[in-house]
Amino acid sequence: MSKKVILIILDGWGIAQKGYEDRSAIVAAKTPFYDSLIANYPHSTLVTFGPEVGLPAGQFGNSEVGHMNLGAGRTVRQSLVRLNESIETDMLRHEPVLVAAIKYAKENNKPVHLIGLVSNGGVHAHINHVKALCNVLKDNDLTKVFIHAFTDGRDCDPKSGTGFIGDLQSFLRTSVGKIASVTGRYYAMD
Repeated sequence: MSKKVILIILDGWGIAQKGYEDRSAIVAAKTPFYDSLIANYPHSTLVTFGPEVGLPAGQFGNSEVGHMNLGAGRTVRQSLVRLNESIETDMLRHEPVLVAAIKYAKENNKPVHLIGLVSNGGVHAHINHVKALCNVLKDNDLTKVFIHAFTDGRDCDPKSGTGFIGDLQSFLRTSVGKIASVTGRYYAMD
């Protein structure tokens, strides 16, 4: 006799922690079919954030991270973790693509343009990544560095952009680079 199993992925569907049921839209909703599945069949939940899905401790996940880990059947170390580790171990400066870009810019007297998120959202990027790149460029005596900043507003407070831009401006006083443009993530990435 064969037994069937079904994998149901409910993006954005959370199970309320004990004592917090009164704050849950899922608990407040009428979900008779879902409730019958939970009452009558074996089921399980997953941890969808932090090291269990290849992210830093406390970092929330998203559907992309969840699907990647489910599909792989194992924990997949996300690029955020790998990039953070390369910065912490000072290996970022040895990345072949970065080394080649620095060499090209120096040999041809070209500017370097950095494009990316400046927030602490962490799902796709972190402001510390831009800062680390600026420091590597400074250490390589590059002076023409232009940053095209994307404010976030999705993975962090929608009104936090000015604070992160101010933080970056303060940092650049002791590193290298100028903010050349600022746009919202919605327009630049989404």
